[in-house]
Amino acid sequence: MKYSRRKFKNKFMKVVLVFLTTLAIIPLAIIFFHVIKSGYSALSYDFLTSLPAPMGQSGGGIANALIGSLTMIALASVIGVPLGIFGGTYLSEYPHGKLSSVFRFIVDLMTSIPSIVIGLYVYSMIVVPMKGFSAYAGALALALLMFPIVVKSTEEVLRLLPQNIREAGLALGIPRWRVILSIILKGSIPSITTGVLLSIARVSGETAPLLLTAFGNQYWAEGLNQPTSSLTVQIYNYAISPFQEWHKQVWAAAFILLMTVFVFNLIARWILVRNQKDAS
Repeated sequence: MKYSRRKFKNKFMKVVLVFLTTLAIIPLAIIFFHVIKSGYSALSYDFLTSLPAPMGQSGGGIANALIGSLTMIALASVIGVPLGIFGGTYLSEYPHGKLSSVFRFIVDLMTSIPSIVIGLYVYSMIVVPMKGFSAYAGALALALLMFPIVVKSTEEVLRLLPQNIREAGLALGIPRWRVILSIILKGSIPSITTGVLLSIARVSGETAPLLLTAFGNQYWAEGLNQPTSSLTVQIYNYAISPFQEWHKQVWAAAFILLMTVFVFNLIARWILVRNQKDAS
């Protein structure tokens, strides 16, 4: 009797889980396929390699926005990823103490801060003193958003490593810093890479911080200290415009952005699955 009841509960919970999973997947699938349907038809070689057309004219593209987004994400990764990995390693290897507690609290706060607040902070600290928008300011805003994600993912990954691995390295007389670099971090590269890719995917879709820091540019930026176009800001500007031609380009740009984030997530998932198979 008890066995039958447990089997019934097990099947019932499976049905509930499948139902809830379906509820979560359906809206995502609708958005995904609608963006593909609306955006794929507007894609062309000229669209990817041309500058935006003047207001009211047809044609144009997103070449400067693509390069601007890639540039700022690359700069943000150079800043946020090493600092995030260092911070996550510190919290994992030295979890006790006042400094670790304070740092963990700050990281948790940064994780919950709205992105527009980060943009306002960088605007007041960088844009106003420099008296101009720039790719540097945009990259710093994205790096601040990326930093806590990398910290938390790195900390969780390193915590999963058995303690006897650390003890074995120390027993051989290897300095602790060497154990961390050559054994712990080196053995966790695939998992850490997964967290890094997810953080890049996360910041790739940010608009509000870039509106306040990089602002935008209808032309090629003359340098990293100049206002720089980005894909998300261009989507926003085109979406609120009254021009039907720009609305078509919005879907094409949204398709590119969606596929970029999707590919980053697929790569991260593939690395994670491959790492789990190698571990087993």
